[in-house]
Amino acid sequence: MNVSETREIMTWDVFGKASRELAQMIADDGYEPDMILSIARGGLLIGGALGYAMAVKNTYTMNVEFYTGVDERLEVPRILPPAPDFVDLAHAKILIADDVADTGHTLKSVGMFCQGKVGEVRTAVLYEKPHSVVKCDYVWRRTDLWINFPWSEQAPVVSKEGVVLDA
Repeated sequence: MNVSETREIMTWDVFGKASRELAQMIADDGYEPDMILSIARGGLLIGGALGYAMAVKNTYTMNVEFYTGVDERLEVPRILPPAPDFVDLAHAKILIADDVADTGHTLKSVGMFCQGKVGEVRTAVLYEKPHSVVKCDYVWRRTDLWINFPWSEQAPVVSKEGVVLDA
């Protein structure tokens, strides 16, 4: 992990180490989720890594739009369709996975969506910021810096209308 003056830099190698350490924290706590719910897009990679490390094959994805650029966001997070249909999961233990709890509003929205539909909800993130409205159950690192993740550090290989290429 490299820290610049204004950003924290996560490399692919550090991501591999961080995901295993986060999985170990969860296992050491005795939590055995029945499913992992990854918040797209940033949570897709950590959710998949946790699924493999914890032998959880039942994975879901939830698309939430909040950030529009570096430190630029919508007023509130928006859950995008299709939303998961939690049929027959009233007693299931769900682990919500995301890359970062920055404001925490995305995790709060997803947690509220899950309430009453599943048995237990816990959260796991690579990074948590001190001002997050959600205090996650499992956190690899805490920081107040902007984080460059390896999957979003470079501009997309295609340009699409409305997509900021230098975020």
